[in-house]
Amino acid sequence: MYNPEEVQTTDTKCKSVGVECRDMFPDFIFESSWEVCNKVGGIYTVLSTRARTLVSVLGDNLVFIGPDVWSDKESPYFVEDSSLYADWRKAAIAEGLKVRVGRWQVPGNPVAVLVDFSQYYADKNNIYGRAWEDWGVDSLHAYGDYDEASMFSFASAKVVESMHRFVCVARGLKNVVYHANEWMTGLGMLYIRKHVPAVATIFTTHATSIGRSIAGNGKPLYDYLPAYNGDQMAGELNMESKHSVEKRAAWASDCFTTVSEITARECRQLLDKPVDVVLPNGFEDDFVPKAATFTRKRKAARKRLIDIANALTGCNYGDDVLIVSTSGRYEFRNKGIDVFIESMNRLRFDNNLSRDVIAFVEVPGWVGDAREDLKQRLQSKEQNTTPLEYPMLTHWLHNMDNDNVLNMMRHLNMQNHPTDKVKLIFMPCYLTGDDGVVNMNYYDIVLGNDLCVFPSYYEPWGYTPLESIAFKVPCVTTDLSGFGLWVNSVLDKQTAPSFVGEGWENPSSIEEGVKVIHRTDYNYSDVADAIKNTVVEYSQYNDAQQKRARKNAFDLSKKALWSEFIKYYNEAYAFALDKRNQREKHK
Repeated sequence: MYNPEEVQTTDTKCKSVGVECRDMFPDFIFESSWEVCNKVGGIYTVLSTRARTLVSVLGDNLVFIGPDVWSDKESPYFVEDSSLYADWRKAAIAEGLKVRVGRWQVPGNPVAVLVDFSQYYADKNNIYGRAWEDWGVDSLHAYGDYDEASMFSFASAKVVESMHRFVCVARGLKNVVYHANEWMTGLGMLYIRKHVPAVATIFTTHATSIGRSIAGNGKPLYDYLPAYNGDQMAGELNMESKHSVEKRAAWASDCFTTVSEITARECRQLLDKPVDVVLPNGFEDDFVPKAATFTRKRKAARKRLIDIANALTGCNYGDDVLIVSTSGRYEFRNKGIDVFIESMNRLRFDNNLSRDVIAFVEVPGWVGDAREDLKQRLQSKEQNTTPLEYPMLTHWLHNMDNDNVLNMMRHLNMQNHPTDKVKLIFMPCYLTGDDGVVNMNYYDIVLGNDLCVFPSYYEPWGYTPLESIAFKVPCVTTDLSGFGLWVNSVLDKQTAPSFVGEGWENPSSIEEGVKVIHRTDYNYSDVADAIKNTVVEYSQYNDAQQKRARKNAFDLSKKALWSEFIKYYNEAYAFALDKRNQREKHK
């Protein structure tokens, strides 16, 4: 059973995560994010996998705060526990807070507080007015999800304010940290900074709102980065409010952080604020099956993917086919989905390709129903020799005529003809195990690949390639991703003369587990060729070379475990606490 007094009086657990002195580490950590107990993006993975490492030190003195978006539905990620902080919960309800306290159903089972923020909409204008008066946050141009995120952020801050007074102060805990993630939590962090100054604040931007918007709008981000003005671009791209709260939070926090060196450059230019600490995204590998279980699951994944391809195309592929995929959010340019499709198109005509290829685009689109004709073929034991209509699609889409993937395939005449050496299949569903066709979750599918390709144009970190190599699947990425830059540093590659310069003098190879391609604003065609050539190279590998590449990929993933990366968080906690102490001395 966890004993909070033990955590406060011994350095043993702190030393287990690289902290020599208790005074350098928080007694209590609050951490808020829109993705706490709410699986909508990569931040969920960051927080949920890091939780166990922090719980091993802090126990229940680690509290995550997330939005209660479940209404009358039961959350699959959260289990309420009325015994947790029961006295505070009663006091919080008496104060008018609407909270549920329980445990996040991830390794470590940390305490989570889900807050209902709907009541604050009625006071929205006053909240925004005070943020303007106190910090100069411009909410006049707010639209879309700004109000929802800001009301959650404010509600989270009220939870921290109440719990700090009722729990931390009452217990004599002085080293308290509030860690806010992304612009969505910025308003609340500013509230804590003013109203609860005894709490040290950390603000992490996982991607600057302006950087993502510049890239997403098709503007060249990297060549022109030194010339961009964040405030000016916010006005041009109608991003004033999100940029304003993000910039003010960056400047006001005790420790400003981001996830990679590439995003640190954005912060310095677009937010006019250098980061204090870079916090690379680690992970835990406890979701990766071991030994015989891994082999069994890999065979099952490959069989399912090949069966789907055969049913769609009328082919009869066996296990010797090369399976390649890309996955992630449906950001057509930012995630490099466009260049992946282009590379597979060029691969069709490469005479050096020594194996047939099935390529999958696994990104959730505006998905409709699972295809009944495909489901029937998958259930039938008969071998089909004719392709289905639309032999490149597993689920119907609501926007068949306007979908970017399908339109590009039509433009390139990629219709999965029987003679094509490469078949490209769009899987536009969430791989949660209940889509009607694949019926396996992503982690049970990814290990069936031979190669994964993530040719991102804008990628502050990149969990999908990290997950890929954890499952012993070599991958291709670019040096415009934080993960790609990290790989090059680990593999001790010669850094390019400039960020968007002449490329890496000693580029990585797929045999090392990860192939990092140099990408700029303008070398789209070169990237497509590099991907094509890498797949051709891998198709020619013998069994020994493939095993070596898979082992190297897996070994590389071990260097990104939280046991390796938690030291950067320890540095951020110490930085924030020291800054808080300096503020307290001079007030």
